[in-house]
Amino acid sequence: MLTVASDIEVLARFGRALADPIRCRVLLALREAPAYPADLASALGVSRTRLSNHLACLRDCGLVVTVPDGRRTRYELADDRLGHALDDLRTAVVAVETDRNCPDAETKDCC
Repeated sequence: MLTVASDIEVLARFGRALADPIRCRVLLALREAPAYPADLASALGVSRTRLSNHLACLRDCGLVVTVPDGRRTRYELADDRLGHALDDLRTAVVAVETDRNCPDAETKDCC
């Protein structure tokens, strides 16, 4: 059963997806074009198993979808607006002062 997520749930899912550099790289790659898992794994230099776990997370977060293509499965962004959102976030973060870190960066392995 599909339900409409609250704004907070949507942002939390997006944040969870962006919390890992590999998932960020996957999203940025899919922003450019849909791709097959084997091709993504090769392009990102990660094992297929590791990539599979990240793709599952991105699917669970609702950010990517699978598209059957014969015997293969292609991945793409769930909505074209996600590509624009990624661009907006990327450029907003680039505008932040480079000498600033999250207060918890040392202890919580962020930023």
